[in-house]
Amino acid sequence: MSTVDVGSLSDLTHSRYTVSLSNGKRLVLFRLPTIRPRTAPQLHAEETENEWAYYAMEAECPHAGGPMTEAQIDIEDSSYIASCPWHAYDFNVETGESSYGLKTCTFPVAVEGSGRVSLYVPDEPGLRLAKIERVSEKVKFKHGSRLDKSEQPKYLGDEATVCDWCVRILNTSNPELKIELTTHLFSLFATREQTSRPMELGAGTMAAPDEPPREDLKKVQPGAMPRSGKAGSVKGRITMIHALANIEQWAIDLAIDICVRFATFQTTATTDRSAQRLPRTFFYDWLKVANDEAKHFSLLRARLEELGSHFGALPVHHGLWESAVRTAHDLRARISVVALVHEARGLDVNPLTIEKFRNAGDTESVEALEVIHNDEITHVTTGHRWLTWICQQEGTDPVQVFRSNVQQFFRGAVKGPFNAEARQQAGMDPSYYKGLSGHPWKGEVIAGG
Repeated sequence: MSTVDVGSLSDLTHSRYTVSLSNGKRLVLFRLPTIRPRTAPQLHAEETENEWAYYAMEAECPHAGGPMTEAQIDIEDSSYIASCPWHAYDFNVETGESSYGLKTCTFPVAVEGSGRVSLYVPDEPGLRLAKIERVSEKVKFKHGSRLDKSEQPKYLGDEATVCDWCVRILNTSNPELKIELTTHLFSLFATREQTSRPMELGAGTMAAPDEPPREDLKKVQPGAMPRSGKAGSVKGRITMIHALANIEQWAIDLAIDICVRFATFQTTATTDRSAQRLPRTFFYDWLKVANDEAKHFSLLRARLEELGSHFGALPVHHGLWESAVRTAHDLRARISVVALVHEARGLDVNPLTIEKFRNAGDTESVEALEVIHNDEITHVTTGHRWLTWICQQEGTDPVQVFRSNVQQFFRGAVKGPFNAEARQQAGMDPSYYKGLSGHPWKGEVIAGG
């Protein structure tokens, strides 16, 4: 056995890390609040004086190699479960066991008396730490004082429901306040899920606005947006980043809107199954998407400023929200069009966009865009997972439900070139999107969301 010192307890304050060992093996180290009562009082998760627990498992999913560094963490039967972002294979972070019959390797973690965190790798002596890196969940808030110091996030009280928070975020026009409230809500919801006082959903108590307000932005039609060229010039890169930032701001609202607008959704009863309400994991998933979108907007907004511009310097369009309006009546349609068309189109075009910035030598933008692309695979996975869940409850075919909704509520053809690999990782094989069209539309399909 090898005892690998991964760092000081006082330094390991991030929620997850990638751990590279000297033999090339990669692990993911999770830092999570201690669950009480504990189901396995053993070395796998050593309690600390701060009531945090550390867990280590292989960084690649044994099913298809998906990145467990991006796993969704849930609690089931007083145990933490990590779900692979590609195909939602779930693994107990202590035992490595999965409900699908697979098993991944987990590694005991202990906090030594010296305040060092160690993990134990059996059957492989002499291993040492090669590198440990934080998995980026960073949101880049604006630095310095606000132009209007009275503009501060208006946080709600302890009794506020998820729907209360969602409507507050949707009605917040200042993008900086929007990202602060969004990240706060996700953190608050996730933290309280692990306590005896989880947040009330407040389903049916609040109405989402018809359209979230925007602050100091010039609105144009999608076809009237400034052309960016090939990203060879600074002006061209600013134009591209500005357009992407606009999409990410709408994506925050779309993920928040789905939580409040469809909070009372129930599946259609069948002969052998009663109608089902959405489980709390639905709200966790979409608040996590909103948190990611807030991070994406912050990265792009910061990059605009680093290039000498700012968000709002160029016109924007509201094309994504127009799709939200057309699908406001039904959750199946909303997921189909927004998550599985617009966001899936982002998977197609992101690599091409990244390559343009790489060719221009803009490595800082490349790093931000790669974070966004990897996250968006998980967002399409989220859409696919919940459309599939609804169809399982209703005894319908998710491919046919998706195609029917696109044909009714999407404008334009779902055309390539397709990033088949990324789509497959998210659960969408070609049967979903090949030869599919909605209503006639001459413009480009908006990518992202």
